[in-house]
Amino acid sequence: MQAEVRTQDRTALLLERHISNPILTADDWPYPVNSVFNPGAARLPSGETVLLCRAEDRSGHSHLCVARSHDGVTDWRIDEEPTMLPDPKRFPEDAWGIEDARVVHLEERGQYAVTFTSLCSAGTVLSLAMTEDFITFDRLGAVLPVDNKDAALFPRKIDGRWAMIHRPFSAAGGGHIWMCYSSDLRHWGDHKVILSPTPGYRWDSSKIGLSTPPIETAQGWLLLYHGVKTTACGAIYRVGAALLDLDDPTKCIRRGSDWFLGPHADYERVGDVGNVVFPSGYTLDDDNDRLNIYYGAADTSIGLATAGISEILDWLNRHG
Repeated sequence: MQAEVRTQDRTALLLERHISNPILTADDWPYPVNSVFNPGAARLPSGETVLLCRAEDRSGHSHLCVARSHDGVTDWRIDEEPTMLPDPKRFPEDAWGIEDARVVHLEERGQYAVTFTSLCSAGTVLSLAMTEDFITFDRLGAVLPVDNKDAALFPRKIDGRWAMIHRPFSAAGGGHIWMCYSSDLRHWGDHKVILSPTPGYRWDSSKIGLSTPPIETAQGWLLLYHGVKTTACGAIYRVGAALLDLDDPTKCIRRGSDWFLGPHADYERVGDVGNVVFPSGYTLDDDNDRLNIYYGAADTSIGLATAGISEILDWLNRHG
C-alpha cells in the first residue's frame, strides 16, 4: 500500500495516512446516506478486505453496510442496500439505530464476531452478531446493558473463557476501559477496569475507549485506544496504545504517555463532528507486522493509516 509522505504532518509519529484518504465517503455509496465512518474490518482467507461501515442515513439513524476491496484501498464494491438494518421489532434496543461495529475472527468457531452499539430511548446497548460471510448474520441480541459501547472480543479464549473489552458510561463522569468474560458468548461477568483516563489535563484525561480489537503479539496484547481531551472549543479525539499481559489481559504491562495519531488533515478536522480520528478496524498484511488501520474521520468519512506492529511496540518501550 502506498502511504502518504509524513513530512509537515506533526501528528503522524507512527501511523502513515494513505495518499488516497479519505478512501470512502458518502459519495461512494450506491444509495443516499449522510456520512460513512467507523468501520469494522476483516481480511478474508481469499485476501479480500471487508469493511463493515457505519452509514448514517438522512433521518439521523445509522445502520451497517459492507464494502469489499481486493487490495483494501481501491475498487470498493459496496452492497447495493444496507447489509444490517436496525430490527426494533425483534431487538427493541435498535430503535434509534445501530453503529460502530468491531469485527474479530474466532478461529475456534470458524466465525467472525461482530460487536456493535444499539441505540434506543433507554440508552446505548452492546449487541453481538456472528457471521461467516458478511452476507448473513446470526444476531445474539444485547449482551451488556446500558450504557455501554466500544466493545470487541479477543480472538481466542483466555483461560478457557471468551473475553471482551467494553466501555460503560459512568454517572460520575469519565469513560474507563473494562474487561469481562463468558463461557457461552451470551452471559458476561467478572467485570474489571483495566485502563482509566489519565489524571490531569492530558490528551486522554476526559475519557478513553477501545479503538481496534486487541492484537496478539509475542510481547502481549496490543491495545489501540482513543483518548478524549475536552477543550474550550470542544472535544479532540486522538489515538494511543497500551500493552496487556498475554495470559491475564486485565494487567496492563505498559501504556504510552503520548498520542501518536490525531486530527490533522482537513477531512479529520472538519465534518459532522470535527477533530476526530476514530480507528475501529484493522487488517494484517502477509508479513504479520504491517497493520492497515481503518478509522472514522470527523464522523463523516473513512481513512486508512498504516504502521508496523514492531514499530508500535518499540514506541511503547520508549514512551511507556
